[in-house]
Amino acid sequence: MSYTMIRHLRRTAMLSQQIRVESTMTNLTQEDFVFRPPLANWSKIIREAEKIVGYPTSFMNLRWLLSDEFANLAMHLRKIVGSNHPIMKTAKTVLYNEQNNLQPWGLIILLLAKAISPTTHSLQTSTLTEHQRMLAELTEMIRTGHYIHKGLLNIPMEERDEKKDTSMFANKIAILIGDYLLVTANGMLARLRNQDLSYLISTALRDLSEGEFFGPRDSQNMPLPGKPLSRSIDSFKINGDTIPLNVTDILGSPIREWTLRNMYNGGSLFGRGCEGAVLLAGKDIAEQKKAYLFGCHLCLAWQAASELPKFCPENKEPFSLVSAPVLFALNESPELYEEIKDINNVSCIDYDDLKAKILKTDSIQKTKLLYTQNADKAKSYIEMFGDNESVDTIKRLINTL
Repeated sequence: MSYTMIRHLRRTAMLSQQIRVESTMTNLTQEDFVFRPPLANWSKIIREAEKIVGYPTSFMNLRWLLSDEFANLAMHLRKIVGSNHPIMKTAKTVLYNEQNNLQPWGLIILLLAKAISPTTHSLQTSTLTEHQRMLAELTEMIRTGHYIHKGLLNIPMEERDEKKDTSMFANKIAILIGDYLLVTANGMLARLRNQDLSYLISTALRDLSEGEFFGPRDSQNMPLPGKPLSRSIDSFKINGDTIPLNVTDILGSPIREWTLRNMYNGGSLFGRGCEGAVLLAGKDIAEQKKAYLFGCHLCLAWQAASELPKFCPENKEPFSLVSAPVLFALNESPELYEEIKDINNVSCIDYDDLKAKILKTDSIQKTKLLYTQNADKAKSYIEMFGDNESVDTIKRLINTL
């Protein structure tokens, strides 16, 4: 892909329209919501981490963005400039990864791999490093492909007329791009020729798929919260088993429902990516399990931290109805559930009014605690991999959230 094409993609992304909601006045300040550091500080740590692994993670995206196959698909994105299709927002997120996506999965996997890899240089060590890089890259590609597929619009047959031609075309492009990334990632996985690793990643793919059918949904397949339970055991134990995730007595229990949804939506994949890096290094099952639990809890901590800014009064972005603050608020004030239980399309919700009601509960404090608990667990697991530069850098990344 030429530099001109990359510039066209950036312009396409910048022209995408985003749904906005009015901000809500509250006595909470912006500092009560934001965990993330200034971009300059975050970028500094990322650059230091890339020096450690010797591999700029920006190349992970560029390696497939610059391919001929993707270039042909990207050409068609220009035809839907100005539309409100989710694929435009997705393109912006991918192209402006540093600012819009502060969850460097591939870099973390490479840092973990560096922490456990031999310090001696040999052909065997070089091969191991290359395989771990491929694992980090294919994990990112699966994640991005799944994210693109989640942005499809469900258009009823009776509405598929000329007015919907742009949306139908955008759906086709989203399907092709997502399929390209997933197929390419699976091809890379096959080239690693490791049956155990293939099995681990396949269980993550299973979880991604099952997550799309879990719980109530609106007409656009956007998730809706479960009915709050009056009594529930609100905890979710994550283990390293490869069996399907436990869905018993989940809906309606805030922490259990939130944890399971986010394990389905990426926690399992990131955990398996970390576990796979340890497996490739030849470590035993116990070490692999530690890596999996580290990845899962780090992903959950990132998710909790990313949800809080959406409820900042100055933030005008819509928020997910299954985010932690919403689930905690519904549990504390079940009458809120009656207002959204029969929603046919989440875009019809009065987010301004709902945010005001959520902020009257202690859901923000509970979400901050949820972040702290998962961040502490992630740090405790990564510390089990020794005291070295890579582990220290991972801890710094966690601490800056």
